[in-house]
Amino acid sequence: MPASVNVAVIYYSATGTITTMAKAIARDAEAAGAAVRLRRVAELAPQSAIDTNPAWVANIEATADIPEATPDDMIWADAVIFGSPTRYGNVTAQLKQFLDTLGGLWQQGQLADKIYSGFTASATLHGGQETTLLALYNTIHHFGGILVTPGYTHESKFVDGNPYGTSHVSGAGDLPVNEQTLTAARVQAERVVRFTRAIKAGLGG
Repeated sequence: MPASVNVAVIYYSATGTITTMAKAIARDAEAAGAAVRLRRVAELAPQSAIDTNPAWVANIEATADIPEATPDDMIWADAVIFGSPTRYGNVTAQLKQFLDTLGGLWQQGQLADKIYSGFTASATLHGGQETTLLALYNTIHHFGGILVTPGYTHESKFVDGNPYGTSHVSGAGDLPVNEQTLTAARVQAERVVRFTRAIKAGLGG
């Protein structure tokens, strides 16, 4: 019997692009045989800022039924796939806040030896996508985590061109997640599940 695999997809999304990608990655990981938890991190922005953007308001309302991420999700998971839009070439404050709450688990070694990967989106082409994922992965190195990125391991990666993780250009919200991005999401999710299963089996899990 193949080893069972728990995958947590933990993300922040303001206007919905990352939400769509997160749901796709969660579906693909589940289709690959993993047990999946889809979790959003807590919103930190003031309501006055949210109210200025109808898409932001709509995404909050549409995702109210998705549970907020907790440290327990990290303990449960064999693999964690983090999602964040770019913010000046970095992850959002909301996702960073969640990561910063994990110090206790890190000190106990409970974040080590898990598989990690990431996905992102930006308004413009090359608008911080690679630096956002690389910044996220700095945290994973401190966790003692094992990075599983898509690399150029599938023909689709030569189309979307991002070996660090799935990424999407959303424009001013007028460029919805397309088949190219969904294919990249599937490739990444399947690769994460495959290597998580192999490593867990190899460690006797």
